[in-house]
Amino acid sequence: MSSFLQSFLDPRKNWLAAMHMKSISQRLRNFGLRYDDLYDPYYDLDVKEALNRLPREIVDARHQRLKRAMDLSMKHEYLPPHLQAMQTPFRGYLQEMLAVVKKERAEREALGALPLYQRTIP
Repeated sequence: MSSFLQSFLDPRKNWLAAMHMKSISQRLRNFGLRYDDLYDPYYDLDVKEALNRLPREIVDARHQRLKRAMDLSMKHEYLPPHLQAMQTPFRGYLQEMLAVVKKERAEREALGALPLYQRTIP
């Protein structure tokens, strides 16, 4: 990315990016989600592979957060304010493993090997 674009997207340098980040953070806190919970394993098979490689405790915690968020959404409620204050929406758990999976896939494509997984309709 160009340096202009990086500075434009950096919340520390651009107040619009900071406002967007604050808005997203508040929406995630309302339901007790993290940003990495929004990645869909049915849409991107790299995400599915990265989730398969993560420890079981992390994946179980992700599923619990998603279930709680769906339950709150169906009830048209938010988490109580004291629980919202404890949430960490931008503490990631998936990005490092996703980067490894994408790097491996790119390396396999560069070497001309067959892909590990093919897209199928779930």
